[in-house]
Amino acid sequence: MKVIVEKIRGFVRDVRTEMSKVSWPSREQLKDSTMVVIVVALVFAAFAFSVDRLLSSAVKLLFSYLVG
Repeated sequence: MKVIVEKIRGFVRDVRTEMSKVSWPSREQLKDSTMVVIVVALVFAAFAFSVDRLLSSAVKLLFSYLVG
């Protein structure tokens, strides 16, 4: 039991040390990064939607020629 407690203490100590090295973004940087993520996600969604509609139309056209 004592070994487990020492391992947990060492882990917590290491986490605190590493967290003190972290460079946190400013509020402005966070807002800018969030906007970039939202815009890229919307662009990708529009692209995926367009490709889906195009392929769906192509398959429907192909089946209409094959069925008659």
